Amino acid sequence: MNFDFSETQKILCEKVKGVFDTDSKANLAKLGSGDDNMIRIVVSQWLKTLGQVGYLTLGLENGKEAVGLVAAQESLAKISPSLFLSVDVNARIFGRLIAIYGTLDQKSQLLPALKEGRLIGTVALSEGGMNIENNPLNTTGVPVGDGFLVTGAKCHVVNGPIADWIAIAGKVGKNIVFFLIKKDSEGLSIGQRLPTLGYNGTAISAISLENCPVPLKYVIGPFEGEEPLKTIRTWEDQILTAGSLGLMQRCYNAALSYAKTHKSGGKPIIAYQEVGFKLAEILTLLQTAQLLAYRAAWMAETGDKEISSLAHCAKVFCSESAEIVASQALQILGGYGYIGGNPTEEGYRSAKYLQIAGTSTEISRMKIADGILGMG
Repeated sequence: MNFDFSETQKILCEKVKGVFDTDSKANLAKLGSGDDNMIRIVVSQWLKTLGQVGYLTLGLENGKEAVGLVAAQESLAKISPSLFLSVDVNARIFGRLIAIYGTLDQKSQLLPALKEGRLIGTVALSEGGMNIENNPLNTTGVPVGDGFLVTGAKCHVVNGPIADWIAIAGKVGKNIVFFLIKKDSEGLSIGQRLPTLGYNGTAISAISLENCPVPLKYVIGPFEGEEPLKTIRTWEDQILTAGSLGLMQRCYNAALSYAKTHKSGGKPIIAYQEVGFKLAEILTLLQTAQLLAYRAAWMAETGDKEISSLAHCAKVFCSESAEIVASQALQILGGYGYIGGNPTEEGYRSAKYLQIAGTSTEISRMKIADGILGMG
């Protein structure tokens, strides 16, 4: 097991960090305070920039760059959790769906624009909640002429209000399909951005469809069984695991900086044992989470048979550690940490999403147990 990064991977991480300068903070702040149109403008700007440095193509078409991908994702998530979520849902879920399962025509039409950051996409899975494990797909396509009329509803769609293309998971008969739908299609209604607890700079909404016409050329599938849904869920979990690392890094850096500069009783508060212990616990959780996340990525890259269970372990540990780290970091900042707009306060509000999105920590634990029993 070797987590050494290649020179190419190191250069990419540095490029990702390098595109964000001092002026970027004001631009990224617009994500949390702007309307849907402002979020779309900011995300589009950064997609083009990240496309130029090669971030959007990393791991797009295969799993051979998993370790390097986590490193690059962690770098971006540390800078802006909200931008990271929007960008990676676009590239690593919608993009991968097209790159791996799409037809040649779909790939030629959508992938060049996606790689260059000229397109925002998303995939709509869940109905009636955030999990798909216990909720059947009720979105259906009825064959009509050379295509389908699609009816159904989706909730909690990341990038829903700002996407150019939405891949809707549904069924035709008993088979799973994905309907590729443009944002201005007849019969498609995109709800208002949901007022979320955290990730305020990410546009999330519900979506409904009523006899929405979809030509056959914009259909992916049909698939027998639920393997594509499980695969996409895995991609989501990988994003959320890497996002957890970035959020922890962000909170740790803020707490460490504050502890070194803020004084109490005439000395920096880092000199007090209790503060030092909190920083030590934060760093221990961060380092352990990184090891587990990178091990899971390495196993995915090498095709290890135990990857499924370990990926769920990484999702559980990293997402739950992110909440603890954010809480401890906020405690170190005290009253300043409680004021809105600082990294620890933002991290504390956002951390819970990491546990309930994708495969929730409860369902992840069930899948880990099934794997132990040989049922997974």
